[in-house]
Amino acid sequence: MRIRELLIGALVVVTPIVTAAQGTPAPKAEQIAAAVLPLPPDFRASARVLGYGADGKLSTLREGKGMICLARDPKAPRFHVACYAESMEPFMARGRELRASGVTSAAEIDTVRFREVKSGKIVMPKFPAALYSLTDGDFDPKTGTAPGARHLYVVYIPYATAESTGLSTKPFGNQPWIMLPGTPKAHIMFTSSM
Repeated sequence: MRIRELLIGALVVVTPIVTAAQGTPAPKAEQIAAAVLPLPPDFRASARVLGYGADGKLSTLREGKGMICLARDPKAPRFHVACYAESMEPFMARGRELRASGVTSAAEIDTVRFREVKSGKIVMPKFPAALYSLTDGDFDPKTGTAPGARHLYVVYIPYATAESTGLSTKPFGNQPWIMLPGTPKAHIMFTSSM
């Protein structure tokens, strides 16, 4: 059960989490270096990066394409950075909007987003879309690494089910499994030990 809780917590993502001095955004170059760290090296230079200014607001730190990376949140208590395929941006951005408006329940955020996907307000990708994240540990700007951080890899396939993918809906050892099957947020979970 603990692994499932950790994975769910990591997926509430895309509310980035941690920072240098709690509450103070790290320098722009450091935010970018940490934000792209979950990605395979060949994707890092071209990713768009969202991070925090002195005003504490999320904005684009670097333009890019293909992947969108979120820098760590200076107000959050732990290190968390995530990158996802830009085709997921409407869904992810809506989650951030809802959190910014004061909605804190992950279930409520998903209820709103699922309703908006169904109505056509949010367009989901037509092809699988990856998400990479690092959680806990901390970013070391001198080495460009995040010692102690846990990797999480996810592939979103909206509305996928166990029947359509041949994947279990429960984690078992190092095997991939499908989480939230049949929903717009259905995704394949991978462990970093695979």
